[in-house]
Amino acid sequence: MTKFLLAVHVIAAIIAIGPVTVAASMFPPSARKVLDAPDGADALATTRLLHRICRVYAVVGVVVPVFGFATASSMGVLGDAWLIVSIALTALAAVVLAALVLPRQSAILEDLTPEGLTPESLTSEGAGDRAATVRLAMFTGIFNLLWATVTVLMIIRPGSTTGA
Repeated sequence: MTKFLLAVHVIAAIIAIGPVTVAASMFPPSARKVLDAPDGADALATTRLLHRICRVYAVVGVVVPVFGFATASSMGVLGDAWLIVSIALTALAAVVLAALVLPRQSAILEDLTPEGLTPESLTSEGAGDRAATVRLAMFTGIFNLLWATVTVLMIIRPGSTTGA
């Protein structure tokens, strides 16, 4: 059963977290393309799609820690330090995504819509300015770094008896 749970956990991480990290990373440059060419419907459609991917896969990503807990319980490692750190970093990544990345993507998209994209919005300090996309890119980078750290911890598993 442990091998099955571990396989589902790893597959869920690849399928759910991978698309969020990639789409979230692509969102700021895509939004900047819309800012550079406000009449570009394709760039706006791409930006909307990237946000939708982030939202949908963020919800799907909930299965990753669920199967992670089941796997850890089955392996008897729930109290191990590396797992506790991984759980804390996963929770922090979820907070960064839910509180910083997704809301800022929504705000930028709102400003990029034809009604929200005005000459004034391009020069103001609103969500549709380039600085907002830079801040979003920073938060996205933090989110991605947290997940990369969790991945490394899951592979290395300090104190592991696998000999790897």
